Amino acid sequence: MAVADQLEPVLVVIPTYNERDNIEPIVTRLHAALPKVHVLVVDDGSPDGTGDIADELAKADAESGGGRVHVMHRTEKNGLGAAYVAGFQWGLERDYAVLVEMDADGSHAPEDLPRLLDALTDADLVIGSRWVPGGRIVNWPVSRQLISRAGNLYSRMALGAKVKDITAGFRAYRREALEKIRIDNVASQGYCFQIDLGWRTIEAGFTVVEVPITFTERERGQSKMSGDIIREALIRVTKWGLRRRGNQVRSLLGKR
Repeated sequence: MAVADQLEPVLVVIPTYNERDNIEPIVTRLHAALPKVHVLVVDDGSPDGTGDIADELAKADAESGGGRVHVMHRTEKNGLGAAYVAGFQWGLERDYAVLVEMDADGSHAPEDLPRLLDALTDADLVIGSRWVPGGRIVNWPVSRQLISRAGNLYSRMALGAKVKDITAGFRAYRREALEKIRIDNVASQGYCFQIDLGWRTIEAGFTVVEVPITFTERERGQSKMSGDIIREALIRVTKWGLRRRGNQVRSLLGKR
């Protein structure tokens, strides 16, 4: 697929922590699907040497004339949200037109990215969705599916958002959206980070669409999901929902 001129260049931000077995395959698949896109690996000081492997990928790509692979080394594990914010800020400073979130573990198929970018021609944020018609999940236990469905349902009810998979982490933003929603003050992590940015984008009046994807559970390494991440999302979404209801009530009272 040829990406529209106004949607280039594209930067795919891939946060990593102990993903040495996954980072090279995912970058290789990404460039097979979209040879022109750039990649920024944001490594949080992985003790397994993921950052060193990313450096080798960047060096090899540069020597071949590509210059498409970049690496940001952070000294400690500060969480998924902070890694994405750092990556987005890096990309915005370098005038990328589109910034993409993608996991390093292979759960997000790079082969699906062309369809997300295609949909971005009529949207400001495109979410690769597991829960719209055509979306699929492979090798996830029923418990994880229930958690995901419940989290998305609760978010829709609390926030009034019509997005079916607002917790999804495979998404593409136009730079204008990220510039307006003030990512510099985002403190959320994990599931909550995705809800936070999605909700900010909706509140700012941008167009959000969902594209069905196949989500595949990682084959190598360990999931970063934890009870703390789920609790954070529940607390923050509840707070945002109450604030939204309060604003609605004040608005109604002000009209009387």
